[in-house]
Amino acid sequence: MKKTQLAVLAKMKNTPSLQKSKLGRVVTIACISVGLGLSLCANAYHEDSSTQQAGDETPMSTVPTLTTLTNYQQNAPFMYSSGLPDASHFSLLKEKGVTHVIDLIPGDRASEILTTSELGLDYFNVPVDWEGPTLANFLNYAAFMQNVDVNKDKVLTHCKLNWRGAAFTYLYRINVLGENEQTAKKDLMAIWHPNPTWYAFMNEVITHYNGVNGKQVAMSFEAAASESQ
Repeated sequence: MKKTQLAVLAKMKNTPSLQKSKLGRVVTIACISVGLGLSLCANAYHEDSSTQQAGDETPMSTVPTLTTLTNYQQNAPFMYSSGLPDASHFSLLKEKGVTHVIDLIPGDRASEILTTSELGLDYFNVPVDWEGPTLANFLNYAAFMQNVDVNKDKVLTHCKLNWRGAAFTYLYRINVLGENEQTAKKDLMAIWHPNPTWYAFMNEVITHYNGVNGKQVAMSFEAAASESQ
């Protein structure tokens, strides 16, 4: 009986139908293997491409401009004012032709002195107490300004936010340069409206120069409510 069953199985293995079935399984397995191989290759290519694209991306660098300089203004052809510049701002200002820097901030100014020195800028400090600006402060400022050659030099007046600076440039324009007060006021008010302390100081400066120049210059605005800087 067992010999008969073995003989039957042997005949079945040699039958065309069984061989075709076996061939079909082989082809199917081969196709699956090829498909898996192509899929792995495709995935590997996609990852490589993604990595390459990410690697090729260069970070965007921010180019320094004067638009990032706080309350930056040009007050006259040779006069600029602003808040506190950083080293990149000083470089850009030098490119614009600025040759002199007047710093109205009190305290340790060693870092700015070094920066301006490295750029070849003429630095001058008038330490103005925010709570107590004085006529002497402005006269010191004006004395330096009058040594600037307006035909070839340019000067930046700055403080922290250009509140001190805006007041000083306004006063210089109307008292020394003889500009129209209404014109100078536009730049001042674009920065801030002086509080009572600064209004009193500015009035003292104007009164002093009216006596020296024999004029009747006056501010065309009243003091604002108190501010803090």
